[in-house]
Amino acid sequence: MKTVDFGYEKVAPEQKAARVRGVFDSVAGKYDLMNDLMSGGLHRLWKRFALGQTGLRPGQRALDVASGTGDLGTGLARQVGRDGLAVLTDINVEMLSRGRDRLIDRGIAGQVEFVIANAECLPFADRSFDCVTIGFGLRNVTDKPAALASMRRVLKPGGRLLVLEFSKPTLALLKPAYDAYSFGVLPRLGSIIAGDAASYRYLAESIRMHPDQATLAAMMREARFDEARWNNLAGGIVALHVGIVH
Repeated sequence: MKTVDFGYEKVAPEQKAARVRGVFDSVAGKYDLMNDLMSGGLHRLWKRFALGQTGLRPGQRALDVASGTGDLGTGLARQVGRDGLAVLTDINVEMLSRGRDRLIDRGIAGQVEFVIANAECLPFADRSFDCVTIGFGLRNVTDKPAALASMRRVLKPGGRLLVLEFSKPTLALLKPAYDAYSFGVLPRLGSIIAGDAASYRYLAESIRMHPDQATLAAMMREARFDEARWNNLAGGIVALHVGIVH
């Protein structure tokens, strides 16, 4: 890859991770508040739906990639229980430290590990986890095929990958309003609440550059997932992709 997308910009691959890290360093303090404001709280329902698809049982092992402030990681930790293990990873130290603080405040720490890690080269043994999740993080990854292959590698036979991500609206009537909201309201909210309009403009652009539902499913099959399917949420504004390893 000579260049990769950073929103609508083209940048060298080695620059993207640093640029993404800068975005999340900037917004970390207001990240959870902005998620609630941007989605009207719907992100909590989307994450709850994703957690309902993990198939996890007490005593199993789960990995959350690009864990951020730990919403999905908290749910995984509760599903695997004290006899299991939930590992939360992120490339961004600031975001992961906030997630760690949140889980400790909630009394969830004994069965949880926190690891700084790049999704493209996860530092775990083959076939280590029963379930891997990544919520609203794949679009920020520099090399998405490498990340999908890395997540597939660490899954046990019978395990599943859940990719919760913004996607392409399936209702034509939604598109004009969605575009107006994304490029008008979001940057203004980011400016007022987080003091950073540019990061939320990048958010809108990165969503538009992310593969659509069918393309992402095809990428998962290319990464050797035996099954790849998706559920559209909020009219396709968000999609949950499920990849299964047999």
